[in-house]
Amino acid sequence: MLTSTTALLQGAVAGDYAIGAFNVYNLEGVRAVISAAEVHRSPVMLQLHPGALQHGGVGLVALCLAAARAATVPVTVHLDHSSAPAAIHDGLEAGITSVMVDGSHLAYEDNLAFTQTMTELAHRHHAVVEAELGRLTGTEDGLTVPEYEAKFTDPAQAADFVARTGIDALAVCIGNVHGRYRSEPRLDFDRLAAIHRLVSVPLVLHGASGLPEAMVQQAITLGVRKFNVNTEIREAYIDALRVGLQAPGTPDVLDLMGQAEKAMQHVVATKLQLFLAVNTVS
Repeated sequence: MLTSTTALLQGAVAGDYAIGAFNVYNLEGVRAVISAAEVHRSPVMLQLHPGALQHGGVGLVALCLAAARAATVPVTVHLDHSSAPAAIHDGLEAGITSVMVDGSHLAYEDNLAFTQTMTELAHRHHAVVEAELGRLTGTEDGLTVPEYEAKFTDPAQAADFVARTGIDALAVCIGNVHGRYRSEPRLDFDRLAAIHRLVSVPLVLHGASGLPEAMVQQAITLGVRKFNVNTEIREAYIDALRVGLQAPGTPDVLDLMGQAEKAMQHVVATKLQLFLAVNTVS
């Protein structure tokens, strides 16, 4: 069932679990996420990167919305990491239920002004706004942030940012990275605890691919209510296609799509269990 992102986040807060937000690019990805969620009775978010929205357009949004409405568990459709007002406007007009307004590359006051404006626009569409304070390293879908640009979220500044922008969720930077971690993850949980004490909105952690279970559980304890998962989904899709294409003979397209969908579904199911979201839907 298509649900508001507010309802999903409120349920996660009340139930002490986190929502899995999974990047999707096509029908197989959408089916994989919703199928895993239905089997494990978990709410989920279908998440679109700006590149995916640009490629798939309103048709991809319509696919996500239709699949969400037909699902037997709560599902929302989210536009991730968008810094382009036109793309945010188009996504909202197409019916997305929430958007990650990304002004993290801007100076603080500019980020604040941009986020305020986009939040007012999204709220007029009854959509939820997530924003980021700080700057993540790593690479995702063509977005690369050099190490020297990375900035951790300042707790006091986070409180000011949330109060002045009116956002509904805050993505934090505590040592998490986009893509695969090149060394052992080191998250600043003291910083996360301070942010949680000072900020009233649900917290979001990008870069959940590869985080060990203990870190995920501790993050949930300290207020994280949404985790983004992209790298592992894409890797499962590509690896399944690679294996299928290397098999003898000419592969059937439907078989290839089915194998890719099954591989992605396994990743989603594993993450739903890790985020403590399993069996939270009756």
